Amino acid sequence: MAARTDHPVTAALFLVLLFGAVPISIVLAMTALSYIWQSDNSVLFDSFAQQMFAGTENYGLLAIPLFMLTGELMNEGGMTKRLVNAARVLVGGFRGGLVWINLLANMFMAAIIGSAVSQIAVMSRAMVPAMEQEGYDRGFAAATTAAGGLLAPVIPPSMLFVIYGVLAQVPIGDMFLAGIIPGLMMAASFCVVVTLIGLAARFPKGEWMSAADAMRAVLAALPATLIPVAIIGGIVLGIATPTESAAVASLIAFLLGWLVYGELRPLHLYALFRRTAQNASMVIFMVAAANVFGWVVIYEAIPQTLAALITSFTSDPFVFLLIVMGALLLVGMLIDGIAALILVTPILLPIATGDYGISPFQFGVVISINLALGLLTPPVGVGLYIAASMSGVKPAAIFAALWPFLLAVVLVLLALCYFPALSLALID
Repeated sequence: MAARTDHPVTAALFLVLLFGAVPISIVLAMTALSYIWQSDNSVLFDSFAQQMFAGTENYGLLAIPLFMLTGELMNEGGMTKRLVNAARVLVGGFRGGLVWINLLANMFMAAIIGSAVSQIAVMSRAMVPAMEQEGYDRGFAAATTAAGGLLAPVIPPSMLFVIYGVLAQVPIGDMFLAGIIPGLMMAASFCVVVTLIGLAARFPKGEWMSAADAMRAVLAALPATLIPVAIIGGIVLGIATPTESAAVASLIAFLLGWLVYGELRPLHLYALFRRTAQNASMVIFMVAAANVFGWVVIYEAIPQTLAALITSFTSDPFVFLLIVMGALLLVGMLIDGIAALILVTPILLPIATGDYGISPFQFGVVISINLALGLLTPPVGVGLYIAASMSGVKPAAIFAALWPFLLAVVLVLLALCYFPALSLALID
């Protein structure tokens, strides 16, 4: 059956559901069902459930619940606060010490949690009250913590990279490697922003720990560093796949929290597993629905139609990426990052790789960072509202202090668009 392009009901249903605050997984599934119904092909109805199940038949997707579980175990096991104390040893004595501690601790957590939303929630509870006690503006404290959360979708392991790797059918381990340099660039740009703000605002003077306290803090955090070492080291050295590394990391987190730190009890595991299962199931169902939606996109030749339109404007890959950046900034403002990634990857990736010769790894890094920005931008801005809820600061006050960090991320994005080697240098 030839592809049809006259499906106004399907298009209207998609827009109504999308802007009607319906969960994105339901939007994708209902849109695909509407398309099949209008196509009047009963065979497609018979294969609908099979297509959805096929979307989950990917070994790499197991990494999502395992990384979520690792983050939950770390929070319950007391590893988060020990990593914050370790950051205090390294940078706490500088002027504006708590700001630097906040950024460095966020880097540590980004190498473990992999989810910006989870990281913002955890770090807001830990850092905002502490910064306020030392005289920092509460809005600035919340903004710094929220900005640090943007490192989670970039510094591996990254949930966005796992999902993108599955959708794009590229090795997830290579996607993680592609994110290391961009993640470090973002962290460096945040340091520049904090330095400039500190020169203007005269941050409070920090205090260095005594040698004995510093040694105790480092020794206490040392076991927790096994988790990012197990994740990144296993992947880089080729010892384990990302999924296997996530499983090892969750086991290490459990043993550390239970046997070393003594803050995690086996009785806590049921509630912890239930939270992990609930959160992971939502993501996995989105991927399943996206598999059917992706079939509709391909069947309707939407990428080819859009490619013809964009290539009529420009043949320059950099200009194409600028167009994508602008479009995704708008998409990210309205739709959650994971949902948006699932929505746009089947449409834009074939254009990027087929018509402009852009590496799928470079493209994955660019769109993941791009969509992560949407977490902190109105009107939806899930991360922005989580930071506001956890800190008790109005979203507008946080955003007023946040914009320099967002500008820094945009500059990093421009560099990543123009210089592909920044994403590809560590990939064999």
